[in-house]
Amino acid sequence: MSKLLHIKASVFGDEGQSSQLAARYIDQWQQRTLGNEVIVRDLVGDSVPHLDGAVVGAFFTPEEQRSAEQRAIVDFSDTLIKEIQDADEVVLGLPLYNFGVPSQMKAYFDHLARAGVTFKYNETGPVGLLEDKPVRVFATRGGLYKDTGMDHQVPFLKQFLSFIGLNNVEVIYAEGLSMEEVKEDALAKAREEVDQLVSA
Repeated sequence: MSKLLHIKASVFGDEGQSSQLAARYIDQWQQRTLGNEVIVRDLVGDSVPHLDGAVVGAFFTPEEQRSAEQRAIVDFSDTLIKEIQDADEVVLGLPLYNFGVPSQMKAYFDHLARAGVTFKYNETGPVGLLEDKPVRVFATRGGLYKDTGMDHQVPFLKQFLSFIGLNNVEVIYAEGLSMEEVKEDALAKAREEVDQLVSA
């Protein structure tokens, strides 16, 4: 039995194109082996607090000195990290908003980046501490941004995931979804790539 962590970030919920591509993959993934388990982390429906002084202060306060409020903050972060640690595979539904990842996902990443927990520094630089595993990313965009200087999303995503130890990242793109002349072909191609990914 395998466990998959599904991270949702579309403000349109299950109606979002990134959510639908991820669901297509997950539905087929579950059919491969009975008993496969899916854990859902909905970053819009159950938002993660953005960083502020209280959150950062909790992270940097030694465990034995934390207040009850600080312990609750760290416990929440620990829960997010454990979801990734326990998963055999991670699926990200990733819409592009204003050239980057949704702000909800950035807040989520900020709770994953914990010195001594998910990364550390040695004499050569940062070292990710999470065990590597497949990360499937379903990236949807209204325009055409892949491999251009305007794509500040996927390069950032890969850099961050590598920073915490996740290097096995595969991205399926559906671009031009606000362009009627290419939308349907782009979605059809992305769905075909999803099906090939599952059957590989």
